[in-house]
Amino acid sequence: MTTPRQTSTFVDPPRGSGPAWERPGARPGLRVAGATPRSIRAATAEPAWVKWLLIGTALAFLTFFLFVPLAIVFAEAFKKGWDVYLAAIVDDDALSAIKLTLIAAGISVPLNLVFGVAAAWCIAKFEFRGKNVLLTLIDLPFSVSPVISGLIYVLIFGLQGWFGEWLRDHDLKVIFAVPGIVLATVFVTFPFVARELIPLMQAQGTEQEEAARVLGANGWQIFWRVTMPNIKWALLYGVILCNARAMGEFGAVSVVSGHIRGMTNTMPLHIEILYNEYQFAAAFAVASLLALLALVTLVLKYLVEQRMKQGPQASSGRHPPRGLRQQTGKAGSAAAA
Repeated sequence: MTTPRQTSTFVDPPRGSGPAWERPGARPGLRVAGATPRSIRAATAEPAWVKWLLIGTALAFLTFFLFVPLAIVFAEAFKKGWDVYLAAIVDDDALSAIKLTLIAAGISVPLNLVFGVAAAWCIAKFEFRGKNVLLTLIDLPFSVSPVISGLIYVLIFGLQGWFGEWLRDHDLKVIFAVPGIVLATVFVTFPFVARELIPLMQAQGTEQEEAARVLGANGWQIFWRVTMPNIKWALLYGVILCNARAMGEFGAVSVVSGHIRGMTNTMPLHIEILYNEYQFAAAFAVASLLALLALVTLVLKYLVEQRMKQGPQASSGRHPPRGLRQQTGKAGSAAAA
């Protein structure tokens, strides 16, 4: 009794020399004779010296262009002592700049939050004419220089602009005042929230919202109990980036502010004026405060990133929201009745 001939899953090595995985005739998907997992890893792995060279280059770049300048800012800020540092921070002009910076960020960030959620909802959940145009407009601040955007506001709301005479007749002031600073800040920061939410909401699809609608939920219930829990960490991430850009914006605000000390100077503009007046200790003191805010922003950004990575694992197998379960039960009872 003869046993049936077994077919091998290995490709017969052709004639010739050379590594097994380079031999002609080896088809993708089939193992090549002599090609062990270790040899395949060795072929695709980088030598140790290449890894250390790349790591060292990255660390050197970060050291010279990030860590050293940051250390210099704090060293120069405290160079003349704590008293000089504190005096520069509590100066009337410095306090006014800090207050204006917080006002501009406090107004622009909530506005961009509302706009970003609405724009992401429309783009990710609906199909309509002009969708690509809306996406292009959202990306406009990324491609237009902030100085150009500030100049546009001057041409529109300035004394020689389109609405200049009307604003002057009604005793309203936009340029060289707080409204112009807020408008410039809103323009340069409004893509951040929308651009964080759009890819996430597109990837999530509309199945959960459609299921909630079938269960009888209204629009607000769908948004707060289905959509918002899925996007809350990405939304917070976008808000952090938006707030960081709002506090550190220089170009657009510099054009529309007028550099009026104690009135229209934000923290970056106040630092520039102090440095140009050779008040280096005061300039570095205010700069250290702005850098400290940036470091806090980075820490918050890192924490949110970690929470976003844990989000998909935590949300797997999640049950429907309690409100929808209760509403489903009511709907089932009504149907049974």
